[in-house]
Amino acid sequence: MTSPRTKSFEQAMRVACLFFCTLGGLLTGFSQQKRYRPPPDYVQFGRPNQDEGRAFLAEFRQKGFQGYLEFQLRVMPRRGEERVTIGRLWSDLFDTGSMSRIELMAAGSTDRKQPTETRLLIQGGIKPSVWQWRISNPAEISVLGIEALFERLGDTDLTAFDLQMPFLWWSDFVFEGVRKVRGRPANAFLFYPPADYVVRQPSLTGVRVFLDTQYNALVQAERIGEDGKTLKAMSVLDLKKIGERWIVKSIDLRDDVSRNKTRFGVTAAAMDQEFPAALFEPGRLGDAMQPPRDGLTRVTP
Repeated sequence: MTSPRTKSFEQAMRVACLFFCTLGGLLTGFSQQKRYRPPPDYVQFGRPNQDEGRAFLAEFRQKGFQGYLEFQLRVMPRRGEERVTIGRLWSDLFDTGSMSRIELMAAGSTDRKQPTETRLLIQGGIKPSVWQWRISNPAEISVLGIEALFERLGDTDLTAFDLQMPFLWWSDFVFEGVRKVRGRPANAFLFYPPADYVVRQPSLTGVRVFLDTQYNALVQAERIGEDGKTLKAMSVLDLKKIGERWIVKSIDLRDDVSRNKTRFGVTAAAMDQEFPAALFEPGRLGDAMQPPRDGLTRVTP
């Protein structure tokens, strides 16, 4: 038989447990409420038509680059010498979304004897994924988690998150209306990160995106931090016409935390290419791929 003293002790422990569970729930709810959520910045009077915004975005999501690019990344750190990374990109569109294979190779570095090489396979769309292969560990092809998406690639300030741009498919967003960006009108959208990003990348509270109203093309994207300040911005600088199509010629990536800048510049392009299926298979990232032989146009910096 349980003694009155033991029974009293058990009741006290239940009360204490209930108290701490309740307190924990209150504190968790309080911390979630305190998380910064960037407010929409409406330029015009009143709230823009959200249905129109969703239509603009739906049309943009159907687009994608199909072709081959050669490019260079000019890294301009706040302190230290500039450095250059060269790269190649193959991209195509599938029923599941866009697929891009990207190869990065260091060039012009004086602090290493051997150039490094990283290869990425990037799946865009509503089910994004990124696979990575490195020459330092050629036997391994890894799938990048959310934390790894924000790691610097090689000798640059570029990240897989910058290349994949998964925020373009986040479901929680607000259409802010039309603004001027680099002298042209653009539709502005504010995207809020889903729960898995909130947990694994709490410093990211939103991404503001600007789409050109005439061409419905991305012209700028800004990562927003906990205090509402810009963490990193990507801005399209120039376009280049290849045949009958316009492609991005140069992009600036500005890190407002480190105050470093990286400039992406296209050096060659080939459009209307047919790529072998193996090019976009994760298991074939370790295989060397050759650039197109025909239709390659050199681009003057």
